[in-house]
Amino acid sequence: FSKPKGTGAQLEGGGEGETMAEDGLITCYKGGLVLKGGSLVQKDIWVRAGRVVEPQELFFRDRRAPSFYFDCSNHIVAPGFIDVQINGGFGVDFSKLRPGGVAEGVASVARGLLEHGVTAFCPTIITSGADYYASILPEMRVSEGGSHGAAVLGVHVEGPFISREKKGAHPEQFIQSLLSPGAVVRTYGCLDNVRVVTLAPELEGAQHTIRWLSRKKGVVVSLGHSMADLTTAEHAVNSGASLITHLFNAMLPFHHRDPGIVGLLTSQSVGDAPVYYSLIVDGNHTHETVQRIAHKAHPEGLEFGSLPVKTCVVLVTDAMAGMGVRSGDVRGGQEESRFSLGEGGRVEVSGGAVRLAGTSTLAGSVATMDECVRHFRRATACTEAVALEAASLHPARVLGLEDSRGQLEKGARADIVVLDRDLNVQGTFIAGHPVWSLPGSRMHREQQRFSNLHT
Repeated sequence: FSKPKGTGAQLEGGGEGETMAEDGLITCYKGGLVLKGGSLVQKDIWVRAGRVVEPQELFFRDRRAPSFYFDCSNHIVAPGFIDVQINGGFGVDFSKLRPGGVAEGVASVARGLLEHGVTAFCPTIITSGADYYASILPEMRVSEGGSHGAAVLGVHVEGPFISREKKGAHPEQFIQSLLSPGAVVRTYGCLDNVRVVTLAPELEGAQHTIRWLSRKKGVVVSLGHSMADLTTAEHAVNSGASLITHLFNAMLPFHHRDPGIVGLLTSQSVGDAPVYYSLIVDGNHTHETVQRIAHKAHPEGLEFGSLPVKTCVVLVTDAMAGMGVRSGDVRGGQEESRFSLGEGGRVEVSGGAVRLAGTSTLAGSVATMDECVRHFRRATACTEAVALEAASLHPARVLGLEDSRGQLEKGARADIVVLDRDLNVQGTFIAGHPVWSLPGSRMHREQQRFSNLHT
């Protein structure tokens, strides 16, 4: 499954960016359980020039061997996590940045995400005014990751073409109900840095716009904040939509006579294209039973054309500015903390839940991606491999980047997260280069040893 090539967000230089590693340096992640083909297998990973290489070819053809071995025994070696919906974090709100301060704000979040195994992400802007998009989107540039932080894969614009009835925490004054390619351009301006657009498919002009965005502009179209029935949602998928934004939230509830957008999980009217759905598994947005229902809709995998897809789930944090803020009690969920969310007003964080102040409306989360992976694993009783792929391979496929990200196959980028058997992040690597490690851990000692030898 691959997204169409268009004029949507692309990494600078027209490709996957420059690697961090020295061309001649070969490193090996040795003795770990490697996520490969939907399973964890005992395997060594060799890396050269920031890419995964085939050990046999390098050893027997080029007579080369690694110059450094990272001891990964009793650890899991997985592709770096990719978060396709994150509103901010570490005190930064992507919907409240000031012109001239965008790069600094994005960089702050990119840096903080490394601790949680995230090596790439899509900064997400909720419903805003056209002036804000015009001033911010050109500065929110696609960029490669490194020691400075995770890669920026393009912006996820969530709104303003959504349903007023399902607006959630989005500011109503900016919501638009008429959708067309012209309206998209007038609202967002240039789409060069846009990777994902969330919209409501029942809006007038939506189907034509979905075809234009997905087929002509190479933008991923996601369905969300919507009152759409199943038939409308099926038409949207057949027009080019490939993702559902935070399944179960901000859409019609499942009904036995018309399941709405949720019915796409088992629809037989959407052709060969897999329909991915994002889930916020922070303990607040979706009940564990609901997570199990969604997951078990594809327990053994379905055939979409010639491609077997084991599950369609994409884990997202939907995190807001309070994520990762260590002052107060935001992370511990003890006392109440307050933040703002775009132009939608103040939000309160209490008990780990984020709500619009004075209401019961959820407004993002403060969950981190590694927390979501662990929570999904516990809630669904799925394997570690399934949970990890939901945060790596599946988002890579949605974005059309599965050849270079989301898996540790030959030629893929060596963006790696090393975890213990309880799925706690021990170390993060981008293009094979150490960028974060848990203080006091074995990976911390290994990364220090590497730095001592190669700096």
